[in-house]
Amino acid sequence: MVLGVAAVVLAADIISKVIVVATLSSRQCLNGGVVPSPPPIRLLGGVLTLCESRNPGAAFGIGGTSTTIVFTAIAVGVIAFIIRTSRQIYSLPWAVALGLLLGGATGNLTDRIFRSPGPFRGWVVDWIQLPHWPVFNLADSSISCGVVLFVLLAARGIRLDGTRHPTAGRSPRDASAADHQAAEPATPDQSSAPARPDKPWQQHPSGGGGG
Repeated sequence: MVLGVAAVVLAADIISKVIVVATLSSRQCLNGGVVPSPPPIRLLGGVLTLCESRNPGAAFGIGGTSTTIVFTAIAVGVIAFIIRTSRQIYSLPWAVALGLLLGGATGNLTDRIFRSPGPFRGWVVDWIQLPHWPVFNLADSSISCGVVLFVLLAARGIRLDGTRHPTAGRSPRDASAADHQAAEPATPDQSSAPARPDKPWQQHPSGGGGG
């Protein structure tokens, strides 16, 4: 499931970037309020802008040219970790979360490997621009959605195998009390044990002794 989600994200990211490079390479994104010529394509009254921008840093333009190789190495490490962890996943939400992260990381890594200025130093193609927000692409969106889902699942105590942590959703005080109670050894219920006589003659109320 993880690889299936990642494959869909990767295919959508690669196809969208091929179309952007072929059709929007002359329409650069707005930079500091300067409108390029020809201008980018504005949709939904200017809420959504389609243009092309090359990003040497991480998602949403974080970093710069000097950190390109660093982000490439990080992406390789993240991909290797997710692929290794995917063998332990039996939860559909976790599979979707890690699949989104894997597909997004692989999509941007593909740009860094195959695009100019050189292998593992390539600049990522960004093409979606929103007001007061850095330019991004489908891979960046996939990574963001995966991180949000990751945090929600962890906060709810859902494990990779689909089970839920027993203290999830409880207050720290209730969780601590439950753990303490579970750790205490079981003691027999003395209320259900037969009463033992305090005096020897009470063992035979009808017989012998005295007289």
